[in-house]
Formats: sequence, C-alpha cells, structure tokens
Amino acid sequence: MITNESVQSYVTKVASGDPTPGGGSVAALAGSLGTALTSMVGNLTIGKKVYEELDEDVKKKMDEDFAELQKSIERLNQIVHEDTTAFDGVMQAFKLPKETEEEKTKRSEAIQEGYKVALEVPLKAAEECFRVLKLQRVFADYGNVNAITDVGVGALLAAAGVEGSLFNVKINLLSIKDKEYKDRIEEKMEQLLQDGKKLRDSILETVYKRLG
Repeated sequence: MITNESVQSYVTKVASGDPTPGGGSVAALAGSLGTALTSMVGNLTIGKKVYEELDEDVKKKMDEDFAELQKSIERLNQIVHEDTTAFDGVMQAFKLPKETEEEKTKRSEAIQEGYKVALEVPLKAAEECFRVLKLQRVFADYGNVNAITDVGVGALLAAAGVEGSLFNVKINLLSIKDKEYKDRIEEKMEQLLQDGKKLRDSILETVYKRLG
C-alpha cells in the first residue's frame, strides 16, 4: 500500500510524470494529516490538568471525538491508496472492443460505470474530511491552548481535503451522462463545499481568538 512507503518516496512519485498518485490521493493525505494533527492536540489535552477542569459533558464529547479521529485517519489513509487505482476501470473500459453495436453499447456502459467508481472514491474522501472538520470543533474550543495552532493547521488541511477531493469528483462527473445521478452528486458536492468552508472559517476564528 502506498501509505507504507516513505514520505520521500511518495513525494517523488507525485512529482514524476506518472499520473498517479495525483490530486485525489494528495487531497486525502492532506485530510489524514489534518486529522493526525487534531489527534495530537487530543493527546496533549486528554488526561492533563486543562482536561480535568472541563465539564463532564465536554470531556465525554472530547473522548468520543478523539476515538472517531483515529478511525478517520485509517479511512483516509486507505483512500490515499485507493485513489491511485480509482481510474483503472475507465482505462480498462476504453480498451474494450467496439466493432459491433452490442460491443459499443457494452463498452459505453463500462466506461460510464468506470467514471462513477472513479468519482465515488474522492467523494468518499471529501465526506470523510468534512466529518473531520466537525470532529475538530471541540478541540478548537477546549484543546490545549499551547497546541491551538495545530488545530488551525489541521482545519486548513481537512478543508483542503474536502475541496481538493471535490475537484476530482467534478472532473469525472463531466463525463457522466446519467442526468439524475449527475444532479444528485452535484447537489451533494455543493453542500459539502459550502458547509466545509463554514466549519473551517468557524474553527479558524476560534483559533485566532484563543491565540490572543
């Protein structure tokens, strides 16, 4: 799996002329790093004096969201790898025979299905990064103030993960002919983008306030 490689190896692959790993994989990695930073803030808060002084309901929320962050790191790391092969179905479909009308129909259907698979991987990444932005809220409000800038960087990366992943959804969606499917995905994209920006801005506002 590509996430088992060194950072240097991954960066070198991104910088090469090979189309994968590309923007989708990098967007998912940004989200994973943003999640990891928030997890670090959790580790620097939970069990410490500042944590013990919090209300019980806040501590419960922080504990729960910290546990969810660990799951998000795993999911996003998996998508970093998945995205490198997400377009394979489209490439294989283009190689199918197209001599007869039946072959042309099957090929066209396979291409369409391939594009759907290709866009659903980054869509999953965008949804996960958006979920991370929601999980970051309690750490922005109550996390160790000495690590508050890490919450800010984490929010910026998670938001980049949302929008960057949606770029890859959009480019594949351009090739989809199913209008009902297309409209549904576009509506979901718009909601994720707008809500993600609001969450990012809200978290950053808190970070700046706590910075003083």
